[in-house]
Amino acid sequence: MFTIFFQHKNFMIAILALLFCSIICQIVMGVIYHRLIWETEHMSTTTNKSLQQLKLKFSGCCKINEKVSNVSVFVDRFISHMKLGIFPLSMLKHLSGQLMLLSVLVAGIGACISIIHNESFLSIAPFYVISFLGLYCYFAVSSLVDISGKINILRINLVDYLENHLANRLEQTELDMQLVKPDSKEDTEQKPLNKTDAPENVLPFTGSEIEELELLLQEFLL
Repeated sequence: MFTIFFQHKNFMIAILALLFCSIICQIVMGVIYHRLIWETEHMSTTTNKSLQQLKLKFSGCCKINEKVSNVSVFVDRFISHMKLGIFPLSMLKHLSGQLMLLSVLVAGIGACISIIHNESFLSIAPFYVISFLGLYCYFAVSSLVDISGKINILRINLVDYLENHLANRLEQTELDMQLVKPDSKEDTEQKPLNKTDAPENVLPFTGSEIEELELLLQEFLL
């Protein structure tokens, strides 16, 4: 068996390398989503930059629009734009599947070349065996990691926090600010008028009016 393996060493190494990278992608995504789920259970004290940006963006949308009409869509957009470095996690998920299919393709090419060279069944069998074992390992790891289930849990946690905690907190903060803010109109009405606050429309007496007043006072006193 080992001699047959080394007989097609290049094909076998390529198949195993592709399967290994495919499984590693699944495990990495599982670890990332598991970590995010744990962080969403401690959103008030989270240090995750992506979740902090989500909170700031949601707060900004609430201040501008007063309310986010569809929180689930807001969360779905956030999850779809999540990245590992410069690579989106959705791309990493598709890459895992493509690597697995590519390993099966390489195994098929190796088997076809063996058939063309009229090799025996024992020489061709390892390609089928390694393909079946690779597919089994891939789907076994995929079911254990359960990326779709973790994404669903992450979505539920984020929607629950944004709708039932952060949105209510922002509304309460806005109400408190309105209650604390002084009413400028009442202050201006209750403020006493100073001499300098006298109406500007009151004009002084003219010279003729002053003379008439002096004459009237003289006649009254006499």
